[in-house]
Amino acid sequence: MSQVHERALSRIGFTELVALLHQVFVSHGTSPKVAATLAHNCASAERDGAHSHGIFRIPGYVSTLASGWVNGKAEPVVTDVASGFVRVDAGNGFAQPALEAARPLLVEKARSAGIALLAIHNSHHFAALWPDVEPFAEEGLVALSVVNSMTCVVPHGADRPLFGTNPIAFAAPRADGLPIVFDLATSAIAHGDVQIAARKGERLPAGMGVDSLGQPTQDPKAVLEGGALLPFGGHKGSALSMMVELLAAALTGGNFSFEFNWADHPGARTPWTGQLLIVIDPGKTAGQSFAERSQELVRQMHAAGLRRLPGDRRHRTRAQSDALGIEVDAQELARLRELAGQ
Repeated sequence: MSQVHERALSRIGFTELVALLHQVFVSHGTSPKVAATLAHNCASAERDGAHSHGIFRIPGYVSTLASGWVNGKAEPVVTDVASGFVRVDAGNGFAQPALEAARPLLVEKARSAGIALLAIHNSHHFAALWPDVEPFAEEGLVALSVVNSMTCVVPHGADRPLFGTNPIAFAAPRADGLPIVFDLATSAIAHGDVQIAARKGERLPAGMGVDSLGQPTQDPKAVLEGGALLPFGGHKGSALSMMVELLAAALTGGNFSFEFNWADHPGARTPWTGQLLIVIDPGKTAGQSFAERSQELVRQMHAAGLRRLPGDRRHRTRAQSDALGIEVDAQELARLRELAGQ
């Protein structure tokens, strides 16, 4: 049995984990308001089994805050630009509090005009992207978001990294079930999953990355130590990653993945870029309701033999966590309590 499987496990309730993470963030330099948003985000990822964006990320948040790279007490500035356009300057803070500050105006505009866009710049996003869009679908809205990150992906046909992992997240309501939600990196694998594989001593599947010489490798440490990731689907994933750079950075006024340098801030881990969200009110469409049409698509997908929809595993894990508590490595939980000063 591997060392990973021999680790002692503990269970903790969602509310308790949020409170613990809140204390960690406040203890390491964020305002209570920012801590509340980040704690809920990280706890949600851990609850839903998205481990590469849950507790695993906390040391990165802590070291980044200690480095002075990000402003943990930033107050976002929301600007009403046009009938369907909202802009937020995150103040060199995290993107999620900026989204929270702009959310009421964004929803109001989407309900009024049928569609609204939110452009966040001067921001850091270091978490899963699906928690940003799922709440809109729970309100009956359709949401799409893109965010660029730090340079770690070689564009198809290139010989050096330029793009970030540049994820895309989408959420839509359906009539007889939980929202349809997906969150995918435009790289062949998420950077956090590479880090977890390196920590566990596991190899990567073929086609995920290259080493420092540009040669294909399945060694996650070689990818992390001078190597790079590849886009998924070759030129197709590369084109989507380029699109994310344009939407999340060029359109918002944020940095491209290659336009910032944290060399003067040892310990910094968060990318200083931008984020774009598009929210649509499907109630403005004609004919049968969108949620019913969405449900019909799900029925036909199941009839075609598809057994698992995007987000299904996350929802099952969430239900299990809600019933039994969130399963956490006991040593990691003890470390969190240390960081919280408990």
